[in-house]
Amino acid sequence: MVNEVENPGAAQGTALSASEKTLLVLEAAMAHARFTDVVEATGLAKATVHRILATLSDRGFVATGSDGGYLPGPKILSLAGLALQRIDISAICQPFVDELVDRVKCTIHVGAANGDEIVYLIRTDSDKPYKMPSRVGHAIPMHSSGIGKVVLSDYSDDALARFVARAGLPRRTEHTLTTLDELRRELAHVRKVGYALDREENVPGVACVAAPVRDHTGTVKYGLSISTLTLEHSLDQIEAMAPEAVAAAGRISAALGYRPRA
Repeated sequence: MVNEVENPGAAQGTALSASEKTLLVLEAAMAHARFTDVVEATGLAKATVHRILATLSDRGFVATGSDGGYLPGPKILSLAGLALQRIDISAICQPFVDELVDRVKCTIHVGAANGDEIVYLIRTDSDKPYKMPSRVGHAIPMHSSGIGKVVLSDYSDDALARFVARAGLPRRTEHTLTTLDELRRELAHVRKVGYALDREENVPGVACVAAPVRDHTGTVKYGLSISTLTLEHSLDQIEAMAPEAVAAAGRISAALGYRPRA
């Protein structure tokens, strides 16, 4: 008799149900094409994995490619499409935004790429006596905003050059980056540190630190920023809040289905 090696929970005495085993195999088959890799990822016996994969294939949840590797089947693709249609980004983000406002006592924005601009999806203020000069639905340039920079940091060099050719780099304030070389250097730094700064580049007297929000594919389509007045916080103090922005953006990314590769 072949003994199954269960997952860590099972090793501690918790037996897996049939439905749990099926979900383990389905998840592994979506991430791995080879049978041996699916077996290793699940920790189940080969015979069990083979039996479950056969059922998933019969039901259209798993398909096999020309090379014999596993692929998402038509049923799983249909369900994925339906799920994506029902995603409400604002509703997913708001609890994380509210928690962040409570911690940093600043205005939090969440924005999404819309063509060559960023559109605010969320603006949540703290209890400060002032409000940021922004509103939900307002579009801002990418090159002069923190959220725009984290989105642009995901672009290839060719895509960035095409963006600049289309949108230009109009000067918004005396601090705005207005050349492609300046923007390239800035985005290289964003990729290195994992966050972006808006140093009064979009609105005089307003600065922010922003972090990338990734969708289920790992693409940066959104960003989260902590915004404040430079009269209240220095740029060093704003940058010191970067770990808070990165952590909140990471939690939102996870809620959107992003799983970083090991």
